Amino acid sequence: MASDTRIPAGTEHNPEQGGASSGPGVQSVDRAITVLEILSRTGGSFVGELAEAMGVHKSTASRLISALERRGMVQQTDERGKYQLGFGILRMAAAIPGRLSLVQEARPILQALADEFGETTNLAVLRSNVAVNVDQAMGPSAVATHDWIGNLTPLHATASGKIFLAHLDAEGRDKVLKATGQPPRTSKTITSRAALDQELERVLETGYSAVYEELEIGLNAVAVPIWDYQGDVVGSISMSGPAFRFRSDEIAALCDELVHAGNQVSAHLGYTG
Repeated sequence: MASDTRIPAGTEHNPEQGGASSGPGVQSVDRAITVLEILSRTGGSFVGELAEAMGVHKSTASRLISALERRGMVQQTDERGKYQLGFGILRMAAAIPGRLSLVQEARPILQALADEFGETTNLAVLRSNVAVNVDQAMGPSAVATHDWIGNLTPLHATASGKIFLAHLDAEGRDKVLKATGQPPRTSKTITSRAALDQELERVLETGYSAVYEELEIGLNAVAVPIWDYQGDVVGSISMSGPAFRFRSDEIAALCDELVHAGNQVSAHLGYTG
């Protein structure tokens, strides 16, 4: 299924537009930023899709991608010819004081959870319309180790993503899902908006979200929110593991501990709710 590469209203690029500040150098910068904006929204696009969305020739889009790739701003995915945001973006984001303090405060709690339960734990933040994993701790029982740091994951098919969607207001949620859609990642992905809304209500009621093979077959996960001093959800702690071991009954048994861990990090960020 091709990625939805439509540019949000107000961000379309028109190569014919003039103006005092629209010289070749400024135009190249504008186009490069547009590429990053598209990739942040889609999670990954082919060069041809980027060219079509921007209204430029494929060779122009290819030159932009090459320049961004050299600086680590984009990188190829496992699917040959498809690009996503790179680690350079993550390094820049880490320079933001609020983001950096979140990683620092969550790090020991992530590791403690991984050591206690033996599974992989991740810290994710919401950027544009995707969940971005910014830190990870591995438990001693973790198998098929996968480095999730820097991965851009869809909101509708991941435990952390559902945390972020659940805590958006109705307008914000509509805007995100209209831009991203709910494409199936596996046969178990929730692709119905009504079913997803019902699931998100359950997330708000219970304080955690769980997914069972919705992102990858054989992978289950559970996540809880992290709040800042203003009462906003600024991150999510998730734990994932193979479906044969990380079953629904085990997930239910550790949810109280995960919620407590999320509250600990939140308290360190000044949350008093």
